[in-house]
Amino acid sequence: MSEQVQIANLDKYDRIILQILQENSNTSLKEIANKTGLSSSTIHYRINRLIKDKIIITFTAQVDPVKVGKDILAVSLVNGKYGSDISKKLGDKLGKIPGVWAVYYLLGNIDFAVLLRASTREELKNIIDAIMRIEEVEKSNTYLVLERIKEDPKVEF
Repeated sequence: MSEQVQIANLDKYDRIILQILQENSNTSLKEIANKTGLSSSTIHYRINRLIKDKIIITFTAQVDPVKVGKDILAVSLVNGKYGSDISKKLGDKLGKIPGVWAVYYLLGNIDFAVLLRASTREELKNIIDAIMRIEEVEKSNTYLVLERIKEDPKVEF
C-alpha cells in the first residue's frame, strides 16, 4: 500500500515563487522579491520552508537530451507476469536499467509505461533487451517517438 500524501497548503506567494523557480532555479532572491513585492528575507524563509516540506525536491539543470546526443526517444509498454507486489518489484528493476528515463505504473491493460533515451539504435536495442531479460516481464511493445511535440516537467498552478 502506498503512503497517504498530505497536500501542501500553498498561498499565492508560494505559488508565484514556485513558478519563478521552475522557469529558472537560479533566479536571485532579490529578483523574486521584486516580482512578488515581498522582502528577500521572506523569500529566503519561504524557499527554505518549501524545501523542508519537500515541495521543492531539488534544484537541477534541465538538459535538452537531443543536444547531448540522446536524440532517440522510445516508449515501451510493459506487462508483467502476475504476482504479488509487481509494481514494486518490476518497477524497481525497470528503473535501474541504464537508458530508462522514466517508469510509470499504470491502471488498465498495460502495467508500465517506460520512457527510454538512447544515442543509437544499437543502444536502444540493448535497453529493450535488458527489459526483456527481466524475469517478471511477460511482454513489451516499444514505440519509437518521431517528433517531440511537448515536453515540460513544470507543474502548473
